[in-house]
Amino acid sequence: MKMSGARILVESLKKLGVDQIFGYPGGVVLPIYDELFKAPELRHYLVRHEQGGVHAADGFARATGRVGVALVTSGPGATNAVTGIATAYMDSIPLVVFTGQVPTALIGNDAFQEADIIGITRPCVKHSYLVRDVRELAQTIAEAFYIASTGKPGPVLVDLPKDVVTEETEFVWPEAVSLRSYNPNVVAHVKQIERLADALEKAKRPVIYVGGGMIAANGSAELKKLAELTKAPVTETLMGLGSLPTDHPLNLGMLGMHGTYRANMAMSHADLVIALGARFDDRVTGKLDEFAVHATIAHVDIDPTAISKNVKCHIPVVGDLKDALVKLNADLKKRKVDWKGNRADWTAQIAEWHAANALAYAKKKNVIKPQFVLETINEITKGDAIYCTEVGQNQMWAAQFLKLNGPRTFLTSGGLGTMGYGFPAAIGAQAAFPAKRVFDIAGDASIQMNIQELGTAMQYRLPVIIVILNNGFLGMVRQWQQLFYGKRYAYSCTEFQPDFVKLAEAYGAFGVRVTKPDEVKGAIEKALASGRPAIVDCVVDREENVYPMVPAGAPITKMLLA
Repeated sequence: MKMSGARILVESLKKLGVDQIFGYPGGVVLPIYDELFKAPELRHYLVRHEQGGVHAADGFARATGRVGVALVTSGPGATNAVTGIATAYMDSIPLVVFTGQVPTALIGNDAFQEADIIGITRPCVKHSYLVRDVRELAQTIAEAFYIASTGKPGPVLVDLPKDVVTEETEFVWPEAVSLRSYNPNVVAHVKQIERLADALEKAKRPVIYVGGGMIAANGSAELKKLAELTKAPVTETLMGLGSLPTDHPLNLGMLGMHGTYRANMAMSHADLVIALGARFDDRVTGKLDEFAVHATIAHVDIDPTAISKNVKCHIPVVGDLKDALVKLNADLKKRKVDWKGNRADWTAQIAEWHAANALAYAKKKNVIKPQFVLETINEITKGDAIYCTEVGQNQMWAAQFLKLNGPRTFLTSGGLGTMGYGFPAAIGAQAAFPAKRVFDIAGDASIQMNIQELGTAMQYRLPVIIVILNNGFLGMVRQWQQLFYGKRYAYSCTEFQPDFVKLAEAYGAFGVRVTKPDEVKGAIEKALASGRPAIVDCVVDREENVYPMVPAGAPITKMLLA
């Protein structure tokens, strides 16, 4: 049976098990939208901006582990999506983004709403396709999803000229995808696993250093087994948060620029660092030549190019993280080792660093501290929620203070640091899990970057709770200006802002503003009880800083403490 390219796209998505799409229609993709209209089993969410659509697909992907799907039109529709694509690329999130394109005969002629989106996005996609023949469309879509979701995940862009989606051909679905030039190594080599097990047995001061690859590999259960068996402490990057429950006794918390005192000190005194799905980012390492100088470095990653990229690795293990951990745990269980005795001195030292309580802050009776707001959320949710963040101080306080019960519950823009990410990502997570409580922890500046998505949340009855830590500043910018620029707050004041309560009400959402600590809990509970998207505008201490903090270029032992 012959089908149009638009129909082939819809049928391909059904074959792949896709049931939710985030998008925004426009001229060249109208044939696709007409087919979507006839396929109610594919739920389409009409976003208010293409960047928001890609972030929503990203949030859906992070919360579920499935490939997120976005659909936008050509020209400005495609270019508006670039920030969302780059955000997903930096954090290795599996997305397939379909962009409309002018007819093939007009490509390169500066046609109306033409943009070379393949060229524009080449540095920030895992792969991209410009489909020139409708007969190649089904195969291309199958390949796009395969590439996005295997190996090191990432966004794949499929550019669709209008004539390709209107022309007809036979629909032939490939039941299997095999690409000669793309064969990620997913099986960890047993000899390298043995080397890693030997090093772990000999180590007196090991640290397990976990990144976002742990979440992507669904390896948290095996991580817990490894830590508990060997009594080795675990520290997580921003992207790895939730890999081990926050309250687990072996969890040191986040490390790096705004990491915990105990995590940074442990990393700096370790004799073995086992990096699991982490990339030794500059925000983690600080001054490279003073990072983990006493340690043997083992690195397990599915991406061979990540190993020894930033920090020299002594024990490389290439393969799927979960496969590697299953093999490592099996090896370690056979060994007759007094793990607890071997770790006694190290455990005591870490307890001493923990006692420093570097996350302590000064509470005030009539002033809301941002940390208190997050502690209140913990009290209400008991960790049973999905938390998204914007970027800046709000993000770091959320990383430091929220209690996470497991993986895929903390969604944030790590690598690119995209302001405006959190709210649309929360919409995507809420769409994936309608019964879950979903929060967006925001700043008064970052929330305004995609505030228009309140329309999306209201239209589809997605009761995301936005908690604004409102300090009337670009908070992290102001903090740096205070500490390193003589308190010259150059263009970082955002006191001129909308009334967020009225703004929420204008969309039909719930809004409440609080100015005192004893009002916070009740306001959040009312927002949850409303059953609607909500804004809780918390007026917080204007010049509260995020501590600990490692100045740029300093080693992670040189923390500024509150």
